[in-house]
Amino acid sequence: MVCSNLLIIGFVWPEPKSSAAGSRMLQLIEQFQKQGYAITFASAAKTSDNTYDLSQIGVKTQDILLNDSSFDDFIAELQPNIVLFDRFMIEEQYGWRVAEQCPEALRILDTEDFHGLRKARELALKDGVELSTDHLQNDITKREIASIYRCDLSLMISQAEIDILFQQFKIDKSLLYYLPFLLEPISENTTSGLPTFEERQHFVTIGNFLHPPNYDATLYLKQSIWPLIRQQLLPMAIGIELHVYGAYESQKVTQLHNEREGFLIKGFAESVSEVMRNAKVCLAPLRFGAGLKGKLIDAMQNGTPCMMSTIAAEGMFGKLNPNGFILDNIEAFAQNAVELYTDSDIWKEKQSNGYKVLNERFDKTSFANAFAEKIEQLKKDLKCHRQNNFFGTMLQHQTLQSTKYLSKWIEEKNK
Repeated sequence: MVCSNLLIIGFVWPEPKSSAAGSRMLQLIEQFQKQGYAITFASAAKTSDNTYDLSQIGVKTQDILLNDSSFDDFIAELQPNIVLFDRFMIEEQYGWRVAEQCPEALRILDTEDFHGLRKARELALKDGVELSTDHLQNDITKREIASIYRCDLSLMISQAEIDILFQQFKIDKSLLYYLPFLLEPISENTTSGLPTFEERQHFVTIGNFLHPPNYDATLYLKQSIWPLIRQQLLPMAIGIELHVYGAYESQKVTQLHNEREGFLIKGFAESVSEVMRNAKVCLAPLRFGAGLKGKLIDAMQNGTPCMMSTIAAEGMFGKLNPNGFILDNIEAFAQNAVELYTDSDIWKEKQSNGYKVLNERFDKTSFANAFAEKIEQLKKDLKCHRQNNFFGTMLQHQTLQSTKYLSKWIEEKNK
């Protein structure tokens, strides 16, 4: 059997302890390894103390440069059967080089989330208005959709985002593939070993602070929601705290720390599971964003019910009951957070909902075979698939010519 090669070009090196994107990347690697692919992960980003050691799972690594023809030599020698771009910015940078050096390689975009949708919601929030078509048609959306067209397949983590791309932008569904978080089923043995309602205390929120929606949510909690929760919990509020975890906290985050108010900035969590399983309620009042929220997955895996906004919950539960309450009004959010914190019956019901969601919507065995078949089908019918995607071939011809020569100009300028 001839081994097939997969090249993943990373926006960053995977950090599963720092972000859901890092965990997602390892899940994709596992899927392709099960399909028999030898994997090389390349990135122009710098590593950090939190970077995952890919060599321990048999993945080769390669440092690459931006706007440098050395990448052409590297990929021409590797000759991958598939190239996976980690987010649209990477496809913009390297897509034309891949197309030139390995024209027969299947080009896959892992969107992580719909960046244009996240930007649209951020713009609407800043304007203080409802999301509109004008917000959706921002420059990020235009760049991202162009990248989707140039690729043979784009992996979407949320069905809600597929619906938006199909309904609002009329993108052919043959270019989009639903592949959410791919998780191990949670067993009764695991759930029975988690701390009980009585053994837990405090509220928790978590999220990488380099991600703007997470900082905004933390500030929103500090200024608007946490004071209401504490007020409703009086007099028992004394001793009840909100623990705020996240990688890469900046000074503007640490200055929110206030012990008197029980608002504690804890910083990087070495073990998200330990932090989550000891908390009683997870708070996720995100006001903008996209994709699936890793913090909700972490909460469900550790039996921690959630208070969440509509945006935080988007795409997560399907037709199943959530592992908590979904509310956008701050007064109702605070009131239900208190109820969830103090009522053991409601808490246990929401906890049980979370286990069901994990096993019915994110069991990786439910997606593995269909995903493998999709990849093989595309490889077999690649020429026909590309002919049916005329917009993609047009964009590949026109847009990337400008990108190509800009990159070459930058390379010459840097010599």
